[in-house]
Amino acid sequence: MSTRFQASSRPAVPLERGAVPWLLAVALVTAGPHVEHLPWWLSLFVAAALLWRAWLWRQHRRLPPRWALSLLVLGMIGAIGWQFRTLFGKDAGVALLVVFMALKPLEMNSRRDAMVVVMLGYFLLLTHYLYSQGIATGLWLLSATTLLTAALIRLHGGPQPVAAVARHAGLLLAQALPFMLILYLLFPRVSGPLWGLPQDAHSGLSGLSEQMAPGSISRLIQSGAIAFRSRFAGELPEKADLYWRGPVFDDYDGLTWRARALPGKPPPAPKVEGIGQAHAYTSILEAHNRRWLLALDVATSLPPDSSLAPTLEALAREPVRARAQFSFVSSVDYRANVSEAPAILQQALTLPPRSNPRSRALAAEWAARPPGKIAEAALAMFRKQNFHYTLQAPLLGTNAMDEFLFETRRGFCEHYASAFVFLMRAAGVPARVVAGYQGGEINPVDGYLTVRQSDAHAWAEIWLAGQGWVRFDPTAAVAPSRIDQGIVAALPVGETLPIVIRLDSDWLRELRNRWEATNNAWNQWVLGYNPQRQREVLSRFGWREPDWRGMTASLAALCGVALLIVTLWTLPRRRTVEPILAAWQKYCAQLERRGIARAEWEGPRDFADRVARERPDLAALTSQAAGYYADLRYGPHSRNAADTLRQLQQCRHRLPPRRRKQA
Repeated sequence: MSTRFQASSRPAVPLERGAVPWLLAVALVTAGPHVEHLPWWLSLFVAAALLWRAWLWRQHRRLPPRWALSLLVLGMIGAIGWQFRTLFGKDAGVALLVVFMALKPLEMNSRRDAMVVVMLGYFLLLTHYLYSQGIATGLWLLSATTLLTAALIRLHGGPQPVAAVARHAGLLLAQALPFMLILYLLFPRVSGPLWGLPQDAHSGLSGLSEQMAPGSISRLIQSGAIAFRSRFAGELPEKADLYWRGPVFDDYDGLTWRARALPGKPPPAPKVEGIGQAHAYTSILEAHNRRWLLALDVATSLPPDSSLAPTLEALAREPVRARAQFSFVSSVDYRANVSEAPAILQQALTLPPRSNPRSRALAAEWAARPPGKIAEAALAMFRKQNFHYTLQAPLLGTNAMDEFLFETRRGFCEHYASAFVFLMRAAGVPARVVAGYQGGEINPVDGYLTVRQSDAHAWAEIWLAGQGWVRFDPTAAVAPSRIDQGIVAALPVGETLPIVIRLDSDWLRELRNRWEATNNAWNQWVLGYNPQRQREVLSRFGWREPDWRGMTASLAALCGVALLIVTLWTLPRRRTVEPILAAWQKYCAQLERRGIARAEWEGPRDFADRVARERPDLAALTSQAAGYYADLRYGPHSRNAADTLRQLQQCRHRLPPRRRKQA
């Protein structure tokens, strides 16, 4: 019989009952955090499956039959396909892995099944980074990795104190730490990801939309998430000048504003003339899956692989799908496109026909005035009449502008910007809506200006002969505190805002600032460790021009040194292996004379279990000897190792006499 056949025909090693709680903890820790991303019914199913397995373990019940589990698997695959309309992609794929992790323990009755659970747990940990890469996620996954390693130790090492298992797992991870640091510093970085993500990997990214309707920005205000951070090389502009330009909307259908590409020949490149002080700054932009770079209005110098659109927003070559850093120079006082393309001006006058007659009539009364005076008249109307700035604006009907200007008079920035641009166009003044962010808050811990989704804003700009495009913010006429002090000061008391921007306590605000500064450092030095950052770090060690060949050679050399150090670290404990092994082999030889031979592949625990089945009278002593040997050979180094070795050596002398064969 061949060795291969012997190995494949070995009986499955039964799963020890005491290892089941460890494996259930592995399933809970690795699959549990995904509850945030799973449908509610799937989360309930996972919880029910794990509770069922725990109940079976506690009650000493048999596991369900394979055919029942097969039906559950097929049913859940069908349900996931129905929920996500696919079995591929990020969300559907993660859901399938979570289901497998929940159902595998229900057929787990051998050590091989337990190994599958642990390996699936290691793989499932990676999927958490598809949703979050923050510090909290990293700490959680480090703890989960320690638990998985501890489960492996418990699975193969038998019953041990929890503290001893945790200490052993921590020691193993500590031995891997030097290799992790070397790989982090020297592994050659690439500009893009190492593998492609499915298209839905970016579906949950928040930010400005490609269109604007009443309520679109007010919904975005409810998020306290950070949109980007900026650090200025010199003096910070006044808060009233902090307009961060995003998409420009010039097409209106009566309800929604959109950006529309002009047919025919592309318009000429925009011409921007900065007036006064220029501000240099660097922005760390969060992923938003759009091309807008959200530069300070308006950018006069752009980062590589970007351009200034005809409508003056800074655009990247590709959508921003990962956190990235960009450097700009902007001027808050400027002249833009004093000579504008006729097609752009014509588009900036277009309105849907036969809509909002009352608004058109009001604009007709102003039409004889100069364009600048028309804009001042609209702002004076917003300032002096009974208009209100609120997130709780009533719904508008077909003639939305008429209802807003003459009936409800309650709205948010998108309402005022839309109404202003409509009036300007109806009066014959080219105008368009600009969306972006306004304001920001300096974090005193790291000096970055933090701009949140709650700073989202919409304003207007009109084209004036000899001046080009000029910004007008009708929201400032209704609620000037929105521009000077921020969204919290402008809204009425009682309106809902994210708690992160409504902090009234100084110590809570300080705690938030420190946490966000720590996150910013994590983003730059861990998640943002790109080729440029790697070159900066290596240059500090005197390596001016690192290339992939040199880094690979250094990586191999340093990993070899680290391996040597770790080996020398573990050698003192291994010097006692020979007497330990000799004592164990002598004990096993005595058992072989009594008719129980240990196979080469059998570990001490497995051998002790078999002895207990075949010779119950030798079970206690063999289990004791196997425990001594496992602790000395595989356990942590102890000061009592000499006493334990002496006890192991004495075990063979405590064996009862061999049975004599009867004639």
